[in-house]
Formats: sequence, C-alpha cells, structure tokens
Amino acid sequence: MTTRGVLYVHSAPRALCPHIEWAVTGVLGARVGLDWTRQPAAPGTWRAELSWQGEPAAASKLASALRGWHLLRFEVTAEPTAATEGERYSCTPELGIYHAVTGLHGDIMIPEDRLRAAAARAAAGECDLQAEIARLLGKPWDDELEPFRYAGEGAPVRWLHQVV
Repeated sequence: MTTRGVLYVHSAPRALCPHIEWAVTGVLGARVGLDWTRQPAAPGTWRAELSWQGEPAAASKLASALRGWHLLRFEVTAEPTAATEGERYSCTPELGIYHAVTGLHGDIMIPEDRLRAAAARAAAGECDLQAEIARLLGKPWDDELEPFRYAGEGAPVRWLHQVV
C-alpha cells in the first residue's frame, strides 16, 4: 500500500540544501534532486517542493530525517489511505516540530484524550482553552509558516514515485 504526499522546504540555508536532498533520497529510496529557488520571505535562504509517493510511514521518516537541523523550516504531508489516516508535520526553528493526524478532507483530528486534558487544564486555570485548542490545531506553526507558504506560490512541484 502506498500514499502520496508533499514535502515543502520553506526555507533552508544554501549549505544545507544538498544535505536535505541526501536525507530525502535516503528515506524515499530514489535519488532526489530538488529544484531550489530563492525564498523572498527570508533573504539568503532557499525553498523547494517535492511531491512523493511511497509507504504511509514515509511522512514521519521524512520529518524525522529533517527535524534536527537548525534554521530549517519545512512541512510534510501524507494523504490518507484505506488503512491509514493522513498526516501533517510542520517544523520551525523557534517552535520545533508539530504533528497532526488528518482526515479524508484534510481536517486536523485531535484525539479526545488531548481535548479532555486541555479542558481539565483550562478548568484548573492553567491555560486558556481557546489558546490550547489553537495550539493543538497547529496555529502557532501556521502563523509562523504562512509568509513562507505565500512566497512559494507558483513554484514548480515535481512528482517522485517510489518503486515498491
């Protein structure tokens, strides 16, 4: 069973670009050469997009391979399959990594135990419920990445199919 997804490298220092390609090649098992373009939202950085097809675990493996590099902003998505939910990973230098399970239509699905814990913390006065739900939905990551997403409109996307 395979799924499809997209890797968005929103901003990376030029020196990191070949290392990103090597990491992605290692995860997907096929040589990857990304089409790098300048990122106007962060002068001196580069951006690239890659549509991929592979095993459902590929999204988590891509996020794990890229997560430790400082100054790297990226997102990885995977579409749901008949046997798996979809996924979304977002990462920024300031916030670290965010993971969400996504449904058939791209909605973020928050597990009930996380909602109950947020409600309990809010009831105890430890947090604001709306702010906590926004965090569970990834709003801080979306807010930080939005200028980088906009800067990438119209950028080329290439499909990479993994041979299974």
